[in-house]
Amino acid sequence: MFQHMFSSMNDMLDQIIEQYGDADSKEKQLYEEQMNELKKVSDTFIEQWLEFEEKFADFKEQQGEMSNAPNSAGAVPSIMPISGKATCSSADLEIPDELASVISKGQGYYKLFMFSEAEMQFQTVIIQSPECNLARLFLGMTNMHLQNWSEAQRHFQMLIATTDFPKWLAMGYNALGCIQAVHMNMAQAEQLFLKAHDVCPSFKDPMNNLKSCQETPKQLSLYFGSTELCCL
Repeated sequence: MFQHMFSSMNDMLDQIIEQYGDADSKEKQLYEEQMNELKKVSDTFIEQWLEFEEKFADFKEQQGEMSNAPNSAGAVPSIMPISGKATCSSADLEIPDELASVISKGQGYYKLFMFSEAEMQFQTVIIQSPECNLARLFLGMTNMHLQNWSEAQRHFQMLIATTDFPKWLAMGYNALGCIQAVHMNMAQAEQLFLKAHDVCPSFKDPMNNLKSCQETPKQLSLYFGSTELCCL
């Protein structure tokens, strides 16, 4: 049902985009009204989807509380890292109960590429719980997409200083390498990509980035590692 609805909306938007350039002032006003209506429908769907995600996360958390006693810190691992095989610090695993729904909402915005909205959610978590590495990982990656390089760098530097999880360490080093590459500090970028690969060889983005820096430094094609977060 939703696939059909958004397919129709995309068709309508494609027609508006195609005809807008040659339209007169009255036609453009009509197109603007049509686009506003499409945006309202889209926003309503997103809000309802996020409400569903938050409600679903709350229910799963309640079920977990019923079957698992909370740990000594008073928090339960309501969201697990990408791989359960590697050792993790308590900060990687623990999410304060009262902030789980905020993280879930931020993840929803992130997956919808609404990075400004996602940034606000994850920033809220970090202010209240600065030791929450999951939120910091998402906040750093969100700032990468917003091209807030200094903020992203700060969060990834803090992440690699506090996490024991190899995949997250590798994602941190990889993101820092991307930031150095953006600033054309290729030697530092290459060192960071190699470090990321050493920490977690199964994570492919660092070596792809290293290849791009070495072969096409003037036309960089960088992989932040953000697709890994869609698994969370």
